[in-house]
Amino acid sequence: MRNLELICIVLILFPLYISGQVPAPQTAPEFMGSASVDPEIGIIEKLETTLPSDIKLVNQDGDTVLFGDIVNKPTVLSFVYFRCPGICSPLMDGLADVIERSDMKIGEDYQVFTISFDEREGTDLAANKHNNYLHLVKKEGAKKGWTFFTADSATIRLITSATGFGFKRTGNDFVHAAALIVVSPERKITRYLNGIYFQPFEFKMALVESSKGKSGPTINRFLQFCYAYDPQGKQYVMNVTRVSGVLIAFLGLILFLWLAVRPLFRKKQKVSI
Repeated sequence: MRNLELICIVLILFPLYISGQVPAPQTAPEFMGSASVDPEIGIIEKLETTLPSDIKLVNQDGDTVLFGDIVNKPTVLSFVYFRCPGICSPLMDGLADVIERSDMKIGEDYQVFTISFDEREGTDLAANKHNNYLHLVKKEGAKKGWTFFTADSATIRLITSATGFGFKRTGNDFVHAAALIVVSPERKITRYLNGIYFQPFEFKMALVESSKGKSGPTINRFLQFCYAYDPQGKQYVMNVTRVSGVLIAFLGLILFLWLAVRPLFRKKQKVSI
């Protein structure tokens, strides 16, 4: 009996120990995805903000479309300028890499919009970039799932301001941050992924979170339950308290069943004797 009491005490105290002794991991902020010293440059996260539906963008085919008409699934936004000599190409390379490595289906589970914030750039540059990156992403659906856009200066200011993306012109070029912005089918900002390199798991979790897992497979809802976003570390971490709570409840159920069934086995043994 003393052993059983000891087991019960451990089962009760273990989740309390976990929740108090295992803090969420901390990571150093990156310049590329966080606000810099200059308030005009960097990213101010505006989670839960609903983006305007009447934003007019011009795609690589020269068609003018409304933002509200084309956001019908989880959407990844990336702001670049196509002539960029700096981090724009590494950002798009990192995006192409995670698209290729992810088990999510581009064009079906999600879509990607790359938008130029340089109003001087036109459809020809957008089409050229689109063709270049289709050679890197071999996945079916990439042609329609990854769209490159341009816009006029007023539209650019509208959408970058709404998403908290800051940039500053310096001569013919710009100083700016690097990040992906995930938007739900309702045009609500759900997550920012900072930097130029992205892990497939992190990418998938952001998309699953954006879709709320309603149309996804069971594994997506399982991932949502087991992992949570750490806003300080800016990454997804296992929700240890929640997972350990389920584990403890499961072990407690097994212990209860064992205690309930054990006397029956003893009675059968006595009867057989």
